[in-house]
Amino acid sequence: MPATAIQPVSLEIDHGLLARFGGRGPRYTSYPTADRFEPDFSPAALTQALLERAGRPQAPLGLYFHVPFCRTICYYCGCNKIGTRRQEHSARYVEALQTELALAVSLIGRSQRLSHLHFGGGTPTFLLDDEFAQIFSAIRRDFMLADDGEYSIEVDPRSVSPARLRSLRALGLNRISLGIQDIDPAVQAAVNRIQPWEQTRLIIDEARAAGFRSINADLIYGLPRQSLGGFARTLDQTIEAAPDRVALYQYAHLPEVFKPQRRIAPDELPGAVLRAELFELAVSRFAQAGYSHLGLDHFARPDDELAVAQREGRLHRNFQGYCAHDSGDLIALGVSSISAIGGVYAQNEKTLEAYYQRLAQGELPVARGIALGGDDFIRRDVIQALMCQFQVSWSAIEQAHGVDPRRRFAEALRDLEPMREAGAIRIDEAGIAVLPRGRLLVRAVALAFDRFLRQAPSGARYSRLA
Repeated sequence: MPATAIQPVSLEIDHGLLARFGGRGPRYTSYPTADRFEPDFSPAALTQALLERAGRPQAPLGLYFHVPFCRTICYYCGCNKIGTRRQEHSARYVEALQTELALAVSLIGRSQRLSHLHFGGGTPTFLLDDEFAQIFSAIRRDFMLADDGEYSIEVDPRSVSPARLRSLRALGLNRISLGIQDIDPAVQAAVNRIQPWEQTRLIIDEARAAGFRSINADLIYGLPRQSLGGFARTLDQTIEAAPDRVALYQYAHLPEVFKPQRRIAPDELPGAVLRAELFELAVSRFAQAGYSHLGLDHFARPDDELAVAQREGRLHRNFQGYCAHDSGDLIALGVSSISAIGGVYAQNEKTLEAYYQRLAQGELPVARGIALGGDDFIRRDVIQALMCQFQVSWSAIEQAHGVDPRRRFAEALRDLEPMREAGAIRIDEAGIAVLPRGRLLVRAVALAFDRFLRQAPSGARYSRLA
């Protein structure tokens, strides 16, 4: 769908709007969202989608590798991870990843152009250098890596050295993401992540020296024992280190879902007022430092590819977050990872035992998924435009799908009328625009176009909209 460039604006925080229209909702890294995937989804649907992908060799394609292992478990983490110090686990897992990749390649064919690659976790750097070399050998054998591709990895500053960074860069990785969260020792002790700032700063500097094109830093507000003074120091140190991108996540305390969070004392968590103050402090500091607000809780330096992409109307969003180009199809490998091929989303088995068993049987290890219908594609484009550009062009939707969006989404537009009257959004003959004071509510705007949530509530526990 044709995209429209937008002018960068400062993020405005309107507490009245947040109180009135806030709540909980999906982050929309996909539409439909993963909580709507069907457990009786047939792996044959993914097989067929991969076979059809063989006929689109020039369309954008990405690979995602999920590495679940962590040597220590951070109490706040909600990712699919496995705590272990046994390095031998990685050898079997790398073999399984190669087996799964070979199954996918047997369906799509070799030599397709790879524009995106991401290693996530868990802790991807749990793998050894020679294990990464094995994976890249398979990738280079079966795919063509684009010169301008985005090839990224998440690293734990506590478990990588400058030499490891140079090794990863030599393999072809050109972007790196690392967790800072909070540099306050009291907060680090409360979440079981002891990470001296000197160690983190060294890795940022060495990553830059090694030639990584973009460095992302993750911060979390709402952690136990956080204070305005302590978090201000974290922000100051982070800004001084000058990462190209910053993800500022709000901690969601769901101990009934994520067992490690039961180790966090609820009475040590900041209250609603302090959480809001922590967020406002961060927004203010990033604005003063010249960072652009991309959307949700993501910021980037004005010269970063994501900020440029948003200004030029080509920012996209997928399961790994924001990306500077349309990531197209995504083949995801490893436990719990989610592939998006054509009109199919498919999620792998979530446990190692089930994952290994399916591969041993020569099967794609799909546990659940969903096939999109025509209406889903239209809604996906609307939601993608809102999440990435803060606006929807009626003419672009009509041109892409041959429908009158105002008639198709009349009910959604009626639901959005209170937000329009309150000054959070503008709705006119051209389309929808999320205004600066409504940007923190963009998920609430997108939610109006989610037919699944309109039809029935989900059993998922979503994070707060703002």
